Amino acid sequence: MKIALACDHAGFDMKGEVKRFLLGEHHDVQDFGTPSATPVDYPDFIYPAALAVSEGRCERGILIDGAGYPSAALANMLFGVNAGVCNDLLSARLSREHSDTNILCMGGKIIGSGTALEIVRIWLTTAFLGGRYGARLEKVRRIEERHLKSRDFVPLKALTLSDVKHALLHKRPLIITEETIITPSVLELAREIR
Repeated sequence: MKIALACDHAGFDMKGEVKRFLLGEHHDVQDFGTPSATPVDYPDFIYPAALAVSEGRCERGILIDGAGYPSAALANMLFGVNAGVCNDLLSARLSREHSDTNILCMGGKIIGSGTALEIVRIWLTTAFLGGRYGARLEKVRRIEERHLKSRDFVPLKALTLSDVKHALLHKRPLIITEETIITPSVLELAREIR
């Protein structure tokens, strides 16, 4: 699995241990820094890692700051990101089973490395349950589509079958306005579906 990894100075030591663990489990790790324990501003490193997940360049992300909450707040501002703070084992399991999180946030000042590595292991190996949790998550995704937009989402000038196929394959919304021209092939498809 390709995993984006980032931290601020408070998570630097833990990030190193998590990275060694991930590499030992044969994951492809993209390390966004910080490269040292020198004090930094967490958005400078957390944002690029979260963006890699948002844009699909990484499947999942692990972000470590002092408490985990600042990173989660920033990551959840991005389209397609579902970040959860997990500073205990139960939260790690439930964040995957109930919320299908794709970014794990932990606090380097809150937990020790042994707990962090067990959280990572649980989070990576726990499957989303779906069912009623899937229905709830779908409501969250509809809210996300209403209020968040990916950097590359702009209203389409014309809606083609290719646009519909791309949106379905990548589970992305189609952004259209009153000015969007809907091609005859899309109109015919819509009639066939009814």
